[in-house]
Amino acid sequence: MQLKDNTFLITGAASGLGAATAERIVAGGGRVVLCDLSDAVDAHAERLGEAARACRGDVTSGDDIQAAVDAAVALSGDRGLAGVVHCAGIVSVAKLVDREGNPADLDAYARTVQINLVGTFNVMRLAAAAMAGNAPGEDGERGVIINTASVAAFDGQVGQCAYSASKAGVVGMSLPAARELSRHGIRVMAIAPGVFETPMMSEIPDEAAAALAASVPFPKRLGKPDEFARLAEQIITNAMLNGETIRLDGGIRMQ
Repeated sequence: MQLKDNTFLITGAASGLGAATAERIVAGGGRVVLCDLSDAVDAHAERLGEAARACRGDVTSGDDIQAAVDAAVALSGDRGLAGVVHCAGIVSVAKLVDREGNPADLDAYARTVQINLVGTFNVMRLAAAAMAGNAPGEDGERGVIINTASVAAFDGQVGQCAYSASKAGVVGMSLPAARELSRHGIRVMAIAPGVFETPMMSEIPDEAAAALAASVPFPKRLGKPDEFARLAEQIITNAMLNGETIRLDGGIRMQ
């Protein structure tokens, strides 16, 4: 599969990893539907030009994501949805028992899992249903799904029970989904980023961000969104990448 002349759905596309991935796909001659809850998604689609469309949507809503998938199919002409790069998600931090001895809020835990894990499943199921009807390409391929996990799935820090569990679920779905969808010619992969320059990272204090960057073995810096986008492009174009999670982290192992 190539980027050129193919259409991809990008979630979490208003900024960060999703925005960079959309830019790289359009630069490679592809088309994108940008799905995000943020108002900024409209402006980003406008910057990308005729090859991009914006679609406001919540990844936990079946109706919203079906509308985004339908928009991508319509944008593709008669080629169909070629792939999805699912970047939407949230970060949450909460200890099981806080300093005053209070237990963690159960609703906050459920919200993290709902958005990061159930939202991923929602996007996968609707995108896969659309791609299964595509005409097969080389090797019988009909589409590719790329989900975003996190290094926290493997070595989560204190306070990351909800976030780590949600991202570990994304990792856990990759192989069974790839096995199931193989009969349709659809590949499933996940990327597990380390610490990256994203709006989520900007929410933490500068000292904490600097400490995280210094803990990366090499290169000693935060990852750049385009480095994520380049890996997504490689996954799209390399048919042997399937059923696996790739860490993209500069060798960091969280403590």
